[in-house]
Amino acid sequence: MQTRRAFLHHSALCLAGFGGGKMLAAAPGSRPLLRAGLMTDLHYADKEPTKTRFYREALAKLDEAVDHMNRERPAFVAELGDFIDQADSVETEIGWLRTVEARYARLEMPRHYVMGNHCVGTLTKEEFAAHTQSAGGHAAFEDGGVTFLILDSCFRSDGAPYARKNFHWQDANLPKGGLAWLESELGRAGGPVIVLAHQRLDEDKAHAVRNAAEARALLEKSGKVLAVFQGHSHKNDYQRIAGIHYTTLVAMVEGSGAENSGHTLLDIMADGSLRVNGYRRQANRTLPRA
Repeated sequence: MQTRRAFLHHSALCLAGFGGGKMLAAAPGSRPLLRAGLMTDLHYADKEPTKTRFYREALAKLDEAVDHMNRERPAFVAELGDFIDQADSVETEIGWLRTVEARYARLEMPRHYVMGNHCVGTLTKEEFAAHTQSAGGHAAFEDGGVTFLILDSCFRSDGAPYARKNFHWQDANLPKGGLAWLESELGRAGGPVIVLAHQRLDEDKAHAVRNAAEARALLEKSGKVLAVFQGHSHKNDYQRIAGIHYTTLVAMVEGSGAENSGHTLLDIMADGSLRVNGYRRQANRTLPRA
């Protein structure tokens, strides 16, 4: 099996279109091989704010992010879960989902969705997918030689999928089928991999997937994973575990006003390093290759 460093070196050469020779590190200000847009935890709902969450303001924050993405032209944009907040009825929830989806759909590039626990507090995964372009669970796609894996950890410890208030938000799991899917997709990936998740896969007591260690073992074994980007805990956070970057992005719902938002343009560089270009409250990060 290739070492992690050798794999990333080979993959980045392929991405950059070089046939051989020594690859140079990405210089400051150099152009990325691929740029992606990321945002998380909008929690849109037509309801009064709580102490820190301003649900209705999510639409204006999303509009700002969409306008920015349309100017900057990333290859795609992904929202990392909790696209909507919980309503008292399915009818109301679908109405909120249609409203926020119409704003997200103004993006002029492909858009993707990670399933969040609030997305299925009132709905089923199938209902959420029916009113968006979500796959309704796990998904894999390739762009620019990079494989992106979308994980769905909205399952109880007994394997039942989240739906209609049948779960506790701290009981998040990747079931056996999800772990098997992850292992298969990692094996199939022909280039570097980036994982997109809602619940955290790093070491966090309250917000992590319960069997995150099992998932991390698969990521590490593959030798292909550059980074995991996740939401759920609503704060800027970062850990590096076994050479893999785990970056938690700031929530858009927290705080009133445009200044209390955050979204990201992620640059994937030729040397396997990453640049997290944060806007508003999202932290900037430079993530070196392993």
